Order: sequence, then C-alpha cells, then structure tokens
Amino acid sequence: MQLLYGVGESVWMHPPVHRILGWSTRPSNLNLKRNVWRLNQISQIVDNEIFVTGEPAISDLNTLNRFPNLLYANLINSKGFKIGSIADFVFEFKTGKIKNYLISRSNPKIPGSSRWKLEINSINDQQPGLVFCDVVSLDELILVKSSLKNEFLKKGKNFFNRFDDFKNIATNRLEDWLEEEDEPQINNEILQKSDIYSNKIKNEDKRFNTDAINRKSSNNREDDPWID
Repeated sequence: MQLLYGVGESVWMHPPVHRILGWSTRPSNLNLKRNVWRLNQISQIVDNEIFVTGEPAISDLNTLNRFPNLLYANLINSKGFKIGSIADFVFEFKTGKIKNYLISRSNPKIPGSSRWKLEINSINDQQPGLVFCDVVSLDELILVKSSLKNEFLKKGKNFFNRFDDFKNIATNRLEDWLEEEDEPQINNEILQKSDIYSNKIKNEDKRFNTDAINRKSSNNREDDPWID
C-alpha cells in the first residue's frame, strides 16, 4: 500500500560542506505540520515522484526555517553586487554531496527561467541568504538551460547576424560588378583619348614636315640665281 505524504517543500542541508541531509514535505496547504525525511530513506526516484521507506519525523515550518539553507540565496559577485539567486542544485544520490548549484538571473521560483552552472570551488563564502563567488557576471558561467526569452533573443541575434553577412556579401558582389562595368568604359575612354592624342601628333608631324618642305623650297628659290 502506498501513502501520499505531500509535496516536497524545502531541503535540509549542511551548507559548510555543501551536502544534502534530507528534505521536508507538506501534507496539505492547510496543514501547518511538515514531514521531514532523511536522505537514506529514498528508495527510488521516478520522474517527479520520490518513493520512501519508513516513517517521517514530524516538525513545523517555523522550526525548519531555522535550518541553514542556501536554496534561493542571493549570489554576490566578486565586486559585491547581486548577479542572481540559487534556484536549484545537482547532488549525488547516495552521499548527498552537492556537485554544483544552478543560478537564476531573475526569480528562482520561476521554472522556465535560464539556469547557469556554479561550481563549488567558485564559492568563497556563504551566509544565511547570501553566497559569495569569485566571478563578475553570469556570462562567465556555463549556461545549462536557456529560457524561451533567451532562445528568442539568441535566434533573433543569429538571424540579424546572418542578415548582416548576407548584406555584406551582396554589397561586395555589387561593388565588384560595378567595378567590372566601369573598367571597359574607362578603357574605352583611355583608348579614345589615346587615339585623339595620336592623331594630334600625326597632324602636328604632317604640318611640321609640310612647313619644313615649304621653307626649304623657298630658300632654294632665293639662292638660285636663275630665278627672277
């Protein structure tokens, strides 16, 4: 026979060594009591359901709130500014050792928001509600899960980058085409000017030769005593 003990509500952990000791469940929304479970009471985990063995310890929310917990704590960067919040963690099932934390930029209780991976060795210190790390921004961390907004912005950025690349390629091809069109025109202009210049030189040469012949002929007549 299986009994339903409620929905998981909070984690029971030991922050100095980053280890999970257990968790608590809420029997109902109207019940102020909480069921507290040890980690070694888990028999198996299937999808979003946890199967446990034995009976839970009974406690209340006020007592559980006194337990140190880094979940939903603010993440403070190396310059003293908040850059996100601890939204979740990844841990070893048998030992309870936390491998890394998952950071959310916005409200950590929003399931669809992005998650960044924070390694344990990046944490310098922790206090109730605060975790201090040696990074400056979330961009230095690995993005584990991207939100719909981030995916949209990423795809939009990729689209505009591709559009810019296409525009640059089209512009370069157009410039090459215009240069190819201008080259024959320039060559024709050069040839025309060259022909005009050549003809001009030829005409000058002809005129010079004609003038020289005329002058020679005139000189011969003047020197000839037989000519009146």
